[in-house]
Amino acid sequence: MNPLTLGFSPCPNDTFIFYGLVHDKIGGFAEFAKPKLEDVETLNLWAMEKRLDITKLSYHALGHVLDEYCVLSTGSALGRGCGPLLVANKQVEPESLVGGTVAIPGEYTTAAMLFRMFLPKAVGLKVMRFDTIMSAIQSGEVDAGVIIHESRFTYQKLGLSCLADLGQWWENTSGQAIPLGCIAARRSLGAEIIEEVDRMIGSSIDYARVNPDNCLPYIRKHSQELEKEVVNSHIGLYVNDFSRNIGEEGKEAVRVFLEKGRAAGIISSCSLPVFQP
Repeated sequence: MNPLTLGFSPCPNDTFIFYGLVHDKIGGFAEFAKPKLEDVETLNLWAMEKRLDITKLSYHALGHVLDEYCVLSTGSALGRGCGPLLVANKQVEPESLVGGTVAIPGEYTTAAMLFRMFLPKAVGLKVMRFDTIMSAIQSGEVDAGVIIHESRFTYQKLGLSCLADLGQWWENTSGQAIPLGCIAARRSLGAEIIEEVDRMIGSSIDYARVNPDNCLPYIRKHSQELEKEVVNSHIGLYVNDFSRNIGEEGKEAVRVFLEKGRAAGIISSCSLPVFQP
């Protein structure tokens, strides 16, 4: 069998999760090619082209590729108090943005889907890379933007104001944790390979938790923010118990998220199971 192709984002939570796996710190019979580290929206688009065997995905994008991919029980970014933020140069009511231009970090990101559900009448959406949104707001290129990843910890230093915490809005309206991203596997790999990959990613998380200092140079090499405090805050927020095992609570949050996305006409229905058998 050829080595499995693997993709994940350069963000600290993903490089933390995958450090042990890609640096041969754990055992397992599955073999992997050199990983592709790309912005999550790039990975979302690649999944629609079926380019990778194992890949990080936004839960929004997952709704478009369930015929090809299933979700692993490990590796998810899912929780409470960790959702994307809607920010602007000045404090205004979110409804005032209906006729304006709002930057979103990729058409198929969970952040984009949340904003579309939060303010469905807003039509002036501008797709941008997540790491260019705050500068676009500062320059006046856009009226506001939805920020994710490390930007959550740095926007105030740039003088930006939070208009809405979309994760908190989701929690308040749904009662569920917010499913941001997952690790998905090609269904065609078969149950044995998928289960082994799932086990190996779990072991990689365990390794990183026991040996965080070993992981730090690799994490900082790929991070947008180099400050150790920001990196550690990012990992602490996005790598949690759901990341190690999504469990029934997490699965219910995903089910509700996809159901509401279908009801809003953002994603289509699929009868295949979301998670690996």
